[in-house]
Amino acid sequence: MQKSNPLTPNDVYTRVTNRIIELLEQGVIPWRKPWQPNGMPKNLISKRPYTGINAMLLNSLDFTSNYFLTWNQLQDIGGKVKKGEKGALIIFQTKVEKEVAKNGDVEIQRWPIVKYYTVFNVSQCVNIPDKFKEVIHEPVENINLSCEQIIYGMPRRPNIYYQGYQAYYSPKMDCIVMPKLDYFDSVTSFFNVLFHELIHSTGAIHRLARKSLCENTHFGSELYSFEELVAEIGSCYLMSIAGLGICDIANSAAYIQEWLGLLQNDNRFIIKAASQAQKAVEYILNVKPKEDKY
Repeated sequence: MQKSNPLTPNDVYTRVTNRIIELLEQGVIPWRKPWQPNGMPKNLISKRPYTGINAMLLNSLDFTSNYFLTWNQLQDIGGKVKKGEKGALIIFQTKVEKEVAKNGDVEIQRWPIVKYYTVFNVSQCVNIPDKFKEVIHEPVENINLSCEQIIYGMPRRPNIYYQGYQAYYSPKMDCIVMPKLDYFDSVTSFFNVLFHELIHSTGAIHRLARKSLCENTHFGSELYSFEELVAEIGSCYLMSIAGLGICDIANSAAYIQEWLGLLQNDNRFIIKAASQAQKAVEYILNVKPKEDKY
């Protein structure tokens, strides 16, 4: 396994955040880019897809193939990086445990750690063995669940009422209220909004108990903005899984400026939001959480 570079967690968060800020300043909203036609970014060796913030970072690079591997993995299979090519940063978060004696007893203390790794796209490499090249050129596997499968496959799903002219999730009633499909300009717009509210619903106390949802903070607060970004990112993930395009955001310049302000004030904001969005999507799809494996 490749050793992570000797940077502090704060350095790692800053580098990731700066990359997202760079994209936003270019007018690119990284979490709104569908994963097609290259599929989700995957590790060439483990075949596991990258998730959360790593999916965002790698998918923003626009390679013709979405397979990546670390320097050590490349060395292990006899490959090399092309001269002048630069790798991309990904992060790996986990927890360490240690037994600590306290008042004559032994208790387990846990604390999170973060590492970062450099990965290279296969197009940046040479001498990759033929057996891996066959994998690279296989047709992209997309989940392609229908919107109905996503919605009605959700465990402990809230009731959904189609009425009125507003769309919202009510934590108190644990229900989603949506205008009827006829009121939307497209089916894509309808499901984009519905998925947004469905992500909100995962934060309920009897589901994921997400602080930014449960505390029900006022409009404009940091927690409120955090919850909205979680729902925004999560709905984009679900739209991609359903094979639908991403709707344009009205007044996107204003949204970008708001996100830029939040990210510039907190270098962990986007990482935490992407992580919570990933957990929400996994809850809705009823799949076990996965950790990125380099």
